[in-house]
Amino acid sequence: MMMKAKIEKILRERFQPQFLQVIDQSPQHAGHVGAQQGGHFTVQIVSKVFEGKTLLDRHRMVYEALKELRSHIHALAIRAKTPPEPAG
Repeated sequence: MMMKAKIEKILRERFQPQFLQVIDQSPQHAGHVGAQQGGHFTVQIVSKVFEGKTLLDRHRMVYEALKELRSHIHALAIRAKTPPEPAG
């Protein structure tokens, strides 16, 4: 299974998101020293699970969910929101 699909599967199971987009930006970082240690990904996720959580707590939750993949992810940008929050 490709890394993007693994990330999506884990996040869907953990957060039951109303919206989830995982963007693999690894090709844009080809040749970058860190790219050899793992991929570059952006995660946009909207879930009720984040209600009442600070931005830092939301990021920690996503990192915790993906901890088994940590050695395969070099960079991870996260946009974690609740359903009533504006996208972007």
